[in-house]
Amino acid sequence: MRAAAPARILLAMVALAGCTASAELSDTSKARAERELAKALAGRTAGEPVDCIRADRSNGPQIIDGDTLLYREMGTVWRNDLPAACPGMQPGDILIVEMFGSQLCSSDRVRAVTPGANIPGPQCRLGKFTPYRK
Repeated sequence: MRAAAPARILLAMVALAGCTASAELSDTSKARAERELAKALAGRTAGEPVDCIRADRSNGPQIIDGDTLLYREMGTVWRNDLPAACPGMQPGDILIVEMFGSQLCSSDRVRAVTPGANIPGPQCRLGKFTPYRK
């Protein structure tokens, strides 16, 4: 039984190392998201949030992270902060939007799909759209 104790300690150390690596990746992802958001909104001023934007005029979305999407319409960048984080949604994913009408609205549902995957992530709701203009 004494020989098993070092194995348990080693196993615990490996598990803790994995947790640390995961936290470091999370910090790196967070820093990347903050840089992308700052770059997209640089020199712009936030306006009053609205419930809907025109889908036919917007270009996007750009997934910043599991909480934030950006849409672009001519000189305006529309920031959408989801009411709750969307698990698994990350930059590079394809966003499936379930719209009710010709506008993107805060009540619309979205699901992220990783390219090459067959199963989309959980349903999430869009938040209000905040315009950022120069």
